Amino acid sequence: MSLSPTRRRVAVVGTGAIVGGSHLPALRAHSDRVELVAAVDVDQERLDAFRELAGEQVAGYTSMDAMLDAVRPDLVLIGTPPSLHRDQTVAALKAGAWVLCEKPLTLSLAEYDEIAAAEEASGAYAAVVFQHRYGSGAVHARELITRGELGAPLVAHCQTTWHRDAAYYAVPWRGKWASEGGGPTMGHGIHQYDLLLHLLGEWEEIRAMAARLVHDTESEDVSTALVRFRSGALATVVNSVLSPDEVSRIRIDCADATVELTHLYGHGNDSWAYTPAPHVASERATAWRTPAADVPSSHTAQLGTLLDAYDNGTRPPGSGRDARATLEFAAALYKAAFTGSSVHAGEIGPGDPFYEAMHGEYPDWAPKERA
Repeated sequence: MSLSPTRRRVAVVGTGAIVGGSHLPALRAHSDRVELVAAVDVDQERLDAFRELAGEQVAGYTSMDAMLDAVRPDLVLIGTPPSLHRDQTVAALKAGAWVLCEKPLTLSLAEYDEIAAAEEASGAYAAVVFQHRYGSGAVHARELITRGELGAPLVAHCQTTWHRDAAYYAVPWRGKWASEGGGPTMGHGIHQYDLLLHLLGEWEEIRAMAARLVHDTESEDVSTALVRFRSGALATVVNSVLSPDEVSRIRIDCADATVELTHLYGHGNDSWAYTPAPHVASERATAWRTPAADVPSSHTAQLGTLLDAYDNGTRPPGSGRDARATLEFAAALYKAAFTGSSVHAGEIGPGDPFYEAMHGEYPDWAPKERA
């Protein structure tokens, strides 16, 4: 008789909407593999409300350090504001726990490299939540593209056109470099262009623009980019919080087909469409249909892949160099937009101001000192 894998002991840090609405359902969906044992929040009232939702068997803490000392969890799920992610992730890694953290994992490449050092020292891993990679439709599209079934990728468009009003930015940590790391480039569009990079592979060059057109924020409220991929494919990327008709879209025109994803905050198989080129036989196009099993993009899907990696003792997807590449793309987009110069992959390193902060201390964009 085969033994089932050990149930991993899990703690959540932050008990707000993203944890209660997305991480908790994911944990329940994998209840045969995980046990939620602790929750941390500095707001006692919010913590109590979460424990009532999750179950009184979940121990409550207002200090992450106290929780790590007392509980020693196998896995920590982090759903706090972005400025806390680096320190909380490093603390969990030092305690020997694996981490799954909401995006962005860090506010800069310098901070990300601190996490990489903590991983190396501890032997544990930290992954970032990029759940749009993990739906069955995305898995299927990536397989088709990487196998060359659709022909060479040529032209792509990545669009995150959402709408956020003044009340959204009234939350104190939003729209500020020190607490959010950037505007829609970091906090909204990152999911779509992460998926674009996942589908098309390494990028080579970025040219970009950014602006504050509506909101009184330190960071941008819209950015656009032109991207050249190592394969030669060209792409446009749009990240906006100014768009009344909200949509998230990726379109990739390959030599033999166009593949298009249209959704808002999550996709299923029906969100994907394949249009064959005129020269493609119908039997070949039929084989491109999305798989029968429909796994929506979700925290549930990503948590499953992370647990598989934990059970196998291997680095999880969405961590290491893989996740760093998406953060490097964000830093390069900002550098290209603020300096007006094209930026090449690999050029932002120690000594470059955009390595230390996404605003790069650039005039008119860097945070202004308070009197």
